[in-house]
Amino acid sequence: MSIDDGAAQAARGPLSDLRVVEMGQLLAGPFCGQLLGDFGAEVIKLESPGAGDPMRQWGREKPHGKSLWWPVVARNKKSVTCNLRTEEGQDLARRIIAEADIVVENFRPGTLERWGLDFESLREANPGLVLVRVSGFGQTGPYSPRAGYGSIGEAMGGIRYVTGDPGNAPSRAGISLGDSLAAVFATIGTLVAVHNRTRTGRGQVVDSAIYEAVLAMMESLLPEWAVAGYQRERTGSVLPNVSPSNVYPTASGEMILIAANQDTVFARLAKTMGRPELSDDPRYAGHAARGRNMAELDDVIAAWSAGIETAELLQTLHDNGVPAGRIYTAKDMFEDPHFAARDAIVRLAHPDFGELPMHNAFPKLSETPGAVRHPGPGLGEHNREVYGGLLDLDQAQISALSERGVI
Repeated sequence: MSIDDGAAQAARGPLSDLRVVEMGQLLAGPFCGQLLGDFGAEVIKLESPGAGDPMRQWGREKPHGKSLWWPVVARNKKSVTCNLRTEEGQDLARRIIAEADIVVENFRPGTLERWGLDFESLREANPGLVLVRVSGFGQTGPYSPRAGYGSIGEAMGGIRYVTGDPGNAPSRAGISLGDSLAAVFATIGTLVAVHNRTRTGRGQVVDSAIYEAVLAMMESLLPEWAVAGYQRERTGSVLPNVSPSNVYPTASGEMILIAANQDTVFARLAKTMGRPELSDDPRYAGHAARGRNMAELDDVIAAWSAGIETAELLQTLHDNGVPAGRIYTAKDMFEDPHFAARDAIVRLAHPDFGELPMHNAFPKLSETPGAVRHPGPGLGEHNREVYGGLLDLDQAQISALSERGVI
């Protein structure tokens, strides 16, 4: 690759030499496709003719009768309609996959095999293919055939049990956490598999299970039970034995977070409060002591914070090197200068919504950053480009496929 070619590729994105075929729907698989597309991969999304991915209809608010979620999860992708439940549709998918580097799917295990799109068959035509499979319970094991949604994976992976107030039933986060975590791990696995392919020339299967992705976030939960006989429980707004790290009231009637659980940081907090002796008090001197006396220490801090207006309190804490902050809503994010300075929110032109804001591509790379190039496409918007350009079908053939309900 010449220097000019390398610069052009970097401008399109560091993954612009990769072609991804995204199959499946809703969130876990498509979020993996979104992450790859954010960094330049060509993502061809196969959707059912007529309705497409149900994500086109999901979301609470629907201005103009259209989802505000779809433009985000389908950003940077190409939409191609293909009825995978027909032999003709399966043949079209097979031909597109033969020209691809990666396939991402999140059907129930066994579905691709029933359609004749199993990995071994696909690899015969494309030895370097990386097949990324996202599911509730993985591709093997006694639970693999079960239908698996993100909420079930969150429960089985352990996070649901420890989330919420101790006096109430387990809570869930207000987002699709399990699906998103499985997609992030699928993306990591994809990049590892592609890297390995550069050395061996061979593709492989990436198997990302929702419950395992959640389990990977559970810190020392397993050895705590197996070795110490300790079962983590719901603890509301705090983590057991991590203190002080909680929400505290202000004179403005708001709640802010203060996290000063490290010894040196707690000493700074105590000095900021005008109570430097607290850091030497045997009840609070050291991580374990503060953990044992968490409730009492929270009361001391709350009594101090409640007498200071929010803005003044936060500025004082920041000036003294104590981590603290407001609990943000979407409105707060739009008004925050740090979000603006780092371009955390981008705004794109949308045919229905006008200017449409959404979160940017993360993480930031100094030489080859990701980018949001366009919002989610219309259903079948790229049929002619893909079927005509990639598969070399003429307009008559494309029209005939459409009339038969194949695309």
